[in-house]
Amino acid sequence: MAIVPLQYNVRSLFVRSSSTILTVLAVGATIAVLAGMLSLQQGFAVLFQERGRTDLALFMRQGATSEGESGITLEQCNILKKEVPEVIRDDGGRPMASAEMFLAVRLRKFDGGETNVAIRGVEPMTFAIHGDDVVITEGENFTPGTDELIVGVGLLERIANCRVGDNLQINTSTFRIVGAFSGKGGYRSEIWGDVDRLSDALERPVRSRILARVSPDADLDAIAARYDDDLRLQPKVMNERDYLASQTSSLTTRFMFVGGFLALIMGIGAVFTGTNSMLAAIGARTHEIGILKAVGYKPWAIFVAFLGESLLLGLLGGVVGCLLVLPLQGAETGTVNSTFSEVTFAFRTTPAAMLTSILFAAGLGIVGGVVPAWRASRMTPTQALRRG
Repeated sequence: MAIVPLQYNVRSLFVRSSSTILTVLAVGATIAVLAGMLSLQQGFAVLFQERGRTDLALFMRQGATSEGESGITLEQCNILKKEVPEVIRDDGGRPMASAEMFLAVRLRKFDGGETNVAIRGVEPMTFAIHGDDVVITEGENFTPGTDELIVGVGLLERIANCRVGDNLQINTSTFRIVGAFSGKGGYRSEIWGDVDRLSDALERPVRSRILARVSPDADLDAIAARYDDDLRLQPKVMNERDYLASQTSSLTTRFMFVGGFLALIMGIGAVFTGTNSMLAAIGARTHEIGILKAVGYKPWAIFVAFLGESLLLGLLGGVVGCLLVLPLQGAETGTVNSTFSEVTFAFRTTPAAMLTSILFAAGLGIVGGVVPAWRASRMTPTQALRRG
């Protein structure tokens, strides 16, 4: 069972270079959009989930879906810090647990307009809990009990009055930026300061969560169940990795939906372009089709040959689309997450994203080539030679 040599299809693409380039660019533009959205999704997901730790436990108000919705009284904070035996203690016997306050405030951007920025009040123990995951990269750390702040590196070039040495007005209080820090996940897009001073400035007397380092064999569900009948508090307990995954799921789904929708709309146009290109090619090559059939090639071989040519066009378009996106690798952008505060993250064009994009491009090529390939395979030698 003879098949048409691949060289025939490759030569054909070079002969009709104008239509080949047009089709490849149409598919490439579609794939660039899809690959770009997949890169955004990967960048956002990795930003949060890659560094989540299972040895860190988060205690929030029962029913809260994020720390922005949570509220824990100071009395409840003291209970959780002192009574939970699974919380590890440091060399001085102090529980490695920190009460934190979280709130999004409206600040101006360098490029105009305003956006919500996360303000986090922390206790000194927060830095001991995170260890090397939070590092001061410029200036110095804030002094507890003072109106000093440190800013995540993701905000330095995006938000006004957030560079080291600047003064930042929060309600009626003026805070001084004394340092910048690099942190995992969304921390790099937050402003940190003393929890008591920020609580007074923002007029928020409650805390958003307790962050605690727990023993490796700690059963967080058992900890939560222990307080089911405790009228003092009934906390929601989860590890950091699970919490971060819950915060990214909705936005990553949104990226996938938007990318898929745009790729579908643009893909329809690319399919029509590919179909028209292949139909034009068949119209110009009916004499060649007649000769191929006259020398013994079966209809299925003609069908496979032209479908393969369309597939090759799709794959070329997929490669072009991925190449268009590669220069964006590492470029930073921002979006609003589930706590309604802006986070910065980078494009991450992973092999999986590129493979998905190229497979989608191959699908566009096949869909666009089915009708022309079928039409070419149905021609009889006499019809094809007569038209030629």
